[in-house]
Amino acid sequence: MTFRELNIKDAYEFTPRQFGDDRGVFFEWFKSSAFTEAVGHELELQQANCSVSAAGVLRGIHFTDTPPGQAKYVTCVKGAFLDVIVDLRVGSPTFGQWDSVLIDDVDRRAVYLSEGLGHAILSLEDGSTVMYLCSIEYTPTLDRDVNPLDTGLGIDWPTLARDGSPLEYQLSDKDRAAPSLAQAIEAGYLPTFDG
Repeated sequence: MTFRELNIKDAYEFTPRQFGDDRGVFFEWFKSSAFTEAVGHELELQQANCSVSAAGVLRGIHFTDTPPGQAKYVTCVKGAFLDVIVDLRVGSPTFGQWDSVLIDDVDRRAVYLSEGLGHAILSLEDGSTVMYLCSIEYTPTLDRDVNPLDTGLGIDWPTLARDGSPLEYQLSDKDRAAPSLAQAIEAGYLPTFDG
């Protein structure tokens, strides 16, 4: 397994070695020792999620009140997603910036984002399936959002699906009504950066 640090502090991309033959393919999509070596700490796991999306489904930008925060380790087991990480930690040197990774069923990359970072995924083909490990269980009272289409963030969302057809973004009512980054700053509910 190889890794690289993303442009956002405390976010990483992991690429597994794949072993294939005429029967199929095998790979380790998460390995604690490789993760700890790359990131510098263990990932305590308390929940695992699976989400299946049609092409154009845009989920996020989601984050959890910090503390306690929720770290995530995300991979795509079928189809393709653009995985976007946004630094929402006030005081961070990369505050308000974003980075992205194509996670798909070809390279089988995984993305890790630490507590306090925002997360969004855009499905690039029908039936795309993402699985992610979480450091804490989902707690609705801690759940927060920033609008993924906020022009102030300037996220470069793809306009074409994996097959080249145009994408029509589909957001939940909750995500569509989420505040902009500026509104979240004004409301004072963003996490802070602790170095």
